[in-house]
Amino acid sequence: MDLDFPLRKIIHVDMDAFYASVEQHDNPELKGKPVAVGGGSKRGVVSAASYEARKFGVRSAMAGYIARRNCPDLIFVKPRYDRYKEISQQVRAIFFEYTDLVEPLSLDEAYLDVTENKKGNPSATLVAKEIRQKILDKTGLTASAGISINKFIAKVASDYNKPNGQKTVNPEEVIQFLEELDIRKFYGVGKVTAEKMYKLGIFTGKDLKQKSLEFLDSNFGKSGKYYYSVVRGIHNSAVKPHRIPKSVGAERTFFENLSSEIFMLEKLENIANELERRLQKSKIAGKTLTLKIKYSDFTLQTRSKTLPYFISTKELILDTAKELLYQSNLENSVRLLGISLANLNTEKKKEEPKKESVSVQLEFDF
Repeated sequence: MDLDFPLRKIIHVDMDAFYASVEQHDNPELKGKPVAVGGGSKRGVVSAASYEARKFGVRSAMAGYIARRNCPDLIFVKPRYDRYKEISQQVRAIFFEYTDLVEPLSLDEAYLDVTENKKGNPSATLVAKEIRQKILDKTGLTASAGISINKFIAKVASDYNKPNGQKTVNPEEVIQFLEELDIRKFYGVGKVTAEKMYKLGIFTGKDLKQKSLEFLDSNFGKSGKYYYSVVRGIHNSAVKPHRIPKSVGAERTFFENLSSEIFMLEKLENIANELERRLQKSKIAGKTLTLKIKYSDFTLQTRSKTLPYFISTKELILDTAKELLYQSNLENSVRLLGISLANLNTEKKKEEPKKESVSVQLEFDF
């Protein structure tokens, strides 16, 4: 069987429980114990959880008190972002030993295009294995990897043999792999979308593949075309070494709930100040400002305004945020405020010349 689109050799590398693993590595007393990075107070939120903690249902973004309820022996440690960034830079340096086509997604994961690599190794599987070993030797931490013909399949595959494992989906295996895949494993299908798909009788990739493009468009809007393509192994997005951010933001969770706009002004000023710092560091500005409000019952509200000019200074950010804050009455007391800027003035990267779609015999060495 032929795949009628360009094939690449893509590796998705994902560090295993990164923040928590760093803490366990730096403090041997934590090894083998359930660890959560973040706050364990009523106001705290889990940033990351060790695999020992995950067995009890502890996961990132979970409220600290719920995590402690699920796992009474859970050990909370404060995050050390400078340390995580330091190790992330060591890991990325290893990536660049093999290819300059590295697209970081966060501190702990990245895509690598090794179709042509600096080592001249034709096997992406062996390259991934070598990279993971180097990461272990350099940092003492484990990483998992997925290897396949595009970014979508590589990312899905990297989760298959976690922790400290890897999975290769060869070109001739792509179609069967996707057809057998649980719909919840599809990257881009969240909990809500999965529930909707279940109601429509879509449980596996094979079920999804049987739905027409028109059906998916009518039920999932813009995402319909994406689902239609990826289930057929089509995802032509190239690895982009310099990802252009779509938005820049800052937010704060408060120790005590705030019940009046007056009490929020000082908080908003601090957030605006941090956002200005981040914008200046990246030398960018934006036109669309969004105010994020999370209430004490965890419901989320956003209010946005698009300006006719770019802004990046604290004063203009704060003025617009205040206007949005007073736009309508608060629905409840507030536990979190955030400000973000989108519609940035980053230059659009020159479009890559389109690669011709060619029929390639499945003899691509992985």
